[in-house]
Amino acid sequence: MQNKDLKLVSDQELLLLLKAGDWSAYEQIYHRYKFILHNHAWNKTRNREESQDIVQEIFTMLWAKRESMDVSTNLSGYLYTSLRNYILNQIAHKSVQDKYIASIQSFVDCDTENADYRVRENQLKVQIENEIDALPPRMKEVFLLSRRENLSHKQIAELLGTTEQTVKKQMTNTLKVLRGKLGLLNYLLLFYKF
Repeated sequence: MQNKDLKLVSDQELLLLLKAGDWSAYEQIYHRYKFILHNHAWNKTRNREESQDIVQEIFTMLWAKRESMDVSTNLSGYLYTSLRNYILNQIAHKSVQDKYIASIQSFVDCDTENADYRVRENQLKVQIENEIDALPPRMKEVFLLSRRENLSHKQIAELLGTTEQTVKKQMTNTLKVLRGKLGLLNYLLLFYKF
């Protein structure tokens, strides 16, 4: 049949010709339904390009499934149902994809925050250790016995053979030096870590 003659043919006859592999019948179906399907897709997606892609996909599937189609099928109903199902599948797929992307992003954000925290924590530890190492030997010794060994001023005085008042004075001086070099925030963190 000529393309001109196919314009007058019913959907049922076009479907029979399509099932037989008639490309002209396929083109006629395409021209008959493309605008209606595009409008229907646009009403669902509100995206012109996406609507065009969906319509193209529906017609690609129509051609691919032409041989297995039941000839008693209502062509317009088949195309509308195919379009609706395709859009619903896309929405479901997008929802799953969005959840997956969100979970990956959450993992990356969390891991980035943890990595940043660990880097800052390690930098702070190095800075604190450097400042402790820079203390005069006796101040350093008193500080380490107090903060790392958790000894009281009295215990440190007995261990070093000095007075409790001297240990107290050295701790006060050590803390002033560290506070000046580390800044208030890092100085406060020093007590949290030690």
